[in-house]
Amino acid sequence: MLDAEAALARALESAGQVPAGAGAAVTAAARAGEFDAGEIGRQAALTGNPVPALVRALTARVDPAARAAVHAGATSQDIIDTAMMLLARRALGTIEADLAAAAGAAADLAREHAGTVMAGRTLLQQAVPVTFGLTAAGWLTALDEARERLAEVRTVRLASQFGGAAGTLASLGEAGPAVAAAFAAELGLARPVLPWHTDRLRLVELAAALAGACAATGKVARDVTLLAQSEVAEVAEGDAGGQAGGSSAMPHKRNPVAAVLILGSTRRAPHLLASLAAAAEHEYQRAAGAWHAEWEPLADLLRVTGSAAAWTAKLLAGLRVDPFRMRANLDAARGLPMAEHVTAVLAPALGRLDAHDLIARASRVAAGSGRPLGDVLLDTPEFAEPIATAGITPDQVRQALEPAAYLGAASAFVTAALRAHDERDSRREPGPE
Repeated sequence: MLDAEAALARALESAGQVPAGAGAAVTAAARAGEFDAGEIGRQAALTGNPVPALVRALTARVDPAARAAVHAGATSQDIIDTAMMLLARRALGTIEADLAAAAGAAADLAREHAGTVMAGRTLLQQAVPVTFGLTAAGWLTALDEARERLAEVRTVRLASQFGGAAGTLASLGEAGPAVAAAFAAELGLARPVLPWHTDRLRLVELAAALAGACAATGKVARDVTLLAQSEVAEVAEGDAGGQAGGSSAMPHKRNPVAAVLILGSTRRAPHLLASLAAAAEHEYQRAAGAWHAEWEPLADLLRVTGSAAAWTAKLLAGLRVDPFRMRANLDAARGLPMAEHVTAVLAPALGRLDAHDLIARASRVAAGSGRPLGDVLLDTPEFAEPIATAGITPDQVRQALEPAAYLGAASAFVTAALRAHDERDSRREPGPE
């Protein structure tokens, strides 16, 4: 808020509305550490927001000759909305940097494990083979798209707010537009077409972009918690020298702490987004209550997104992958994840539906008996005879049951994700300090 007040004073001076030197005098007085935040908060209860008390305290610290530059033409909402934009810009710079680090770590995992075969899982059940590289590439793409959207909001949609009492800047007369332009320039924020006191799309878009980043980081964390389960054990978090993941009750535990903390943050994002969307309907020229309802949810959403992004960067940088366990879990399904591939091999000879029905029956027998699907197909006359009649050899059946032979476009998709990541990084401008 003090940054906004100082920028306004400088803008007023540049537009010739206050004496020379007034902008510098207000800026010199606007040092946050010299103000009693507690007292300003107590006074806010009397006025519905902290700006009137802040303005009084700031004015008292400015030389009388420069006091005309404090808050001239502004209303409380101008200062708080602008302060929210400044806070968002500061936070987004940090969030984007952490998402970039997380994306870089995901890219390294995708590159290293492009050929690491693992079970693909749908509805929490083994489906068809995939690669861990493809899983990491999915994380990578979502993280990159989330930070790209945040960067767009930061550079285009974070705007100054300056409209005065009812959005007309009437108290500044004809100088109003010039002061508004100078105000935006002083802050380095976008200049809006007109004051947006009751047009809250900027905040909704910001909130949606933050919630999107939480969705991307939450996906990573949820996958890690599932893959790190004792019965799955395909990945594990870095253990920070054996200190991370401990339990107060169970000495043997190595909990996926970073993933848990990410989810603890991201689970809050949808509700915070909903609060901001619900508060976006503002009546007439200034809202009664809806504007006030935005402050805490936005601050919280910036905070939880920042936390999730930071923990995701740490999680992915230290993630340990166990390719042998991945293959063992896939093999433990006794060939059932390859049923689709065997069906495709039989379909030209038997017809698609007949091949599907034959493999479905064989899969039920394999699941019920605990025998490998290949043994059921080749050793059970009900299935072996139609397969042989169709001219399909046992070697062809065995080849169709090899997971590495049924990865489709996984490798191409990993390559495409890595290429897109590299291209994004090459054209991105660094975020603000």
